[in-house]
Amino acid sequence: MNMKIFSTGLLSAGFLVLTAIYGCGHAESKGEPKKEQAPAIATFDLKKEKLSTKLSLPGELIALQQVDLYAKVSSFVRTLKVDIGSEVSKGQLLMTLEAPELSSQLSASQARIKAQEAIYTASKANYNRLYETSKTPGTISTNDLDQAMAKKNADLAQLEAAKAAYKEIGSVQDYLTIRAPFSGIISARNVNLGAYVGPSGKGSDLPLFTLQDQKNLRLAVSIPEIYTGYLKAGDEISFTVKSLPSQVFKAKVKRLSGALDLRLRAERIEMDVTNSNKILLPGMVAEVNIPLPANASTFIINKKALLDTSEGLFVLKVQDNKAVKVEVKKGREADDRVEIFGDLTEGDKLVAEPTEEMHEGMAIKP
Repeated sequence: MNMKIFSTGLLSAGFLVLTAIYGCGHAESKGEPKKEQAPAIATFDLKKEKLSTKLSLPGELIALQQVDLYAKVSSFVRTLKVDIGSEVSKGQLLMTLEAPELSSQLSASQARIKAQEAIYTASKANYNRLYETSKTPGTISTNDLDQAMAKKNADLAQLEAAKAAYKEIGSVQDYLTIRAPFSGIISARNVNLGAYVGPSGKGSDLPLFTLQDQKNLRLAVSIPEIYTGYLKAGDEISFTVKSLPSQVFKAKVKRLSGALDLRLRAERIEMDVTNSNKILLPGMVAEVNIPLPANASTFIINKKALLDTSEGLFVLKVQDNKAVKVEVKKGREADDRVEIFGDLTEGDKLVAEPTEEMHEGMAIKP
């Protein structure tokens, strides 16, 4: 009997506990759902600023003037007047060549001129006699006089042709002397005495000499497309070379190509460098520092505010307390700041340090 009463009490107590639990759960289910609280995230107001930066690029020093000298005619080296490192002036004789067949051709041409002169003298004299005789009516027919004149003119033309041929051979013979086209230094010599040289064949594999103007150099640099609008003729740049790392050289932009290289998508610019003491050498690679002044105010942000994703570059704009992704393009960079371009206006609130977890339309409390 006592056992039954005890069991009944336990069952009643269990029922009451279950009823209480169900009641609490049911009461909670009837209550209002809790609203999601927007997280507080650091933001900043977008402003326009002027960003002045420097661009560091490799450049190449080349001679202001450089030429490879070849032989115009097939010949042999007769004399050498200069060697590697020789400093020469414009018009100076560098070497002489020898071509015996040209001498014989010149002699033959001279003989041809003398023969033609004799023929022309005879035809001219014949025409003059006929002409004087024809002054007496009925002595010389008009046809004979015309034939004599035609013969005289043809012989004169043959004489002029012979003289032209002689002049041509003489001009070719002038190529047997090689002279400096401008003042400079011989930087390469590829022949020796007696060597065969010519416009074709083994003699033309390498130039006879390479002449460089080393007192005046040009510094060539390829500027990426994004920076081409910041440079103009007359802008000053500085550069250094590895052999003289502590010495800074100055130069001014002299020439701009005005077009982009199709392979590099860059514009070639050149600066003239005076090198009177010849401490700079053609072929040196220079580290060029190019100032990029601010032409106008643009949107400048901290690099941390830029969201770099696989879809592109974005910033997160806060609009009506919600995140809006705005695609942007990156411009110049300076330290921890970067120039951006996109559908933005001054005063927009941007997230200071966005993450990829921040999605479009996310509630944000600035």
